[in-house]
Amino acid sequence: MQAEHLSIPAGRIPVEASCWSAPGAAATVILHPATAVTQAYYAPFAAWLAERGFNVVTYDYRGTGRSRPHSLRGFKASVTDWIDKDVAAVTRWTEERCPGLPLLGVGHSVGGHAIGLSPETARLRAAVLVASHAGASRTVRGFGERLRVRFVLRVLAPVLCALFGYMPGRRVGLGEDLPRGVMLQWARWTALPRYFFDDPALDAARRMARVDIPLLVLGFDDDPWANPVAVDMLVSHLVNAQLERRNIDPRAAGVPAVGHMGFFRRRCEAVLWPQVADWLHARARQGREVAHGAR
Repeated sequence: MQAEHLSIPAGRIPVEASCWSAPGAAATVILHPATAVTQAYYAPFAAWLAERGFNVVTYDYRGTGRSRPHSLRGFKASVTDWIDKDVAAVTRWTEERCPGLPLLGVGHSVGGHAIGLSPETARLRAAVLVASHAGASRTVRGFGERLRVRFVLRVLAPVLCALFGYMPGRRVGLGEDLPRGVMLQWARWTALPRYFFDDPALDAARRMARVDIPLLVLGFDDDPWANPVAVDMLVSHLVNAQLERRNIDPRAAGVPAVGHMGFFRRRCEAVLWPQVADWLHARARQGREVAHGAR
């Protein structure tokens, strides 16, 4: 199945997106990516969902993937821009593109933050958060991993951003290169005890309290970042959402490893992907039944 490549206006900066269209689709799914991960990584999962009756939209945040300018040096962007501008633009565009269909979300890591923080989540029928957590470095599991994260984010990142004018993530094994503002905002949040909930400028707790849709929250036992403590710190603020938590032991599920990034790899297709597709289909079906009853 081939995706259609599109540019979605997001203020002065277009967001590059892809759309998989399913004949007779039951719903439309927006897939919000993780930090330093491009939409290409999610293409196998998006195509798989489309084969199961969903329209699917993936995209790259400004400054990443196909939404990256010729040079990141001096390019101004923040995580807040991703959530308040890019997520908003993609959500509104998708709703207009697929009128009359239930709108659903899947968010990976910071993509789950986007679902929790964006006012546009009010347009969604339901959403899935995959490996989403409050990223305070103090919650990272494993002494060695915690030290590595603190060194990269608090020592290496400020130096490299000053030298290059952006974060050369590819050179240090952090995934994709990132705009300077994104990297420094992320690094600052990780040093706070409650992550971005301690940033008064974001007002994250109030934003998340507005979310009142069904949410499926997936965590994995071998994820050192989105561990139960860090996930709890995030979802405890979703006080009005209808939460369903699933913490999965990969080996018991028949998958060698999942970690923070592995859910969207093909090795999870047979066992874990159907859990998400079935849940999304059920939420879309419930919405149609409610709408039909109201008529």
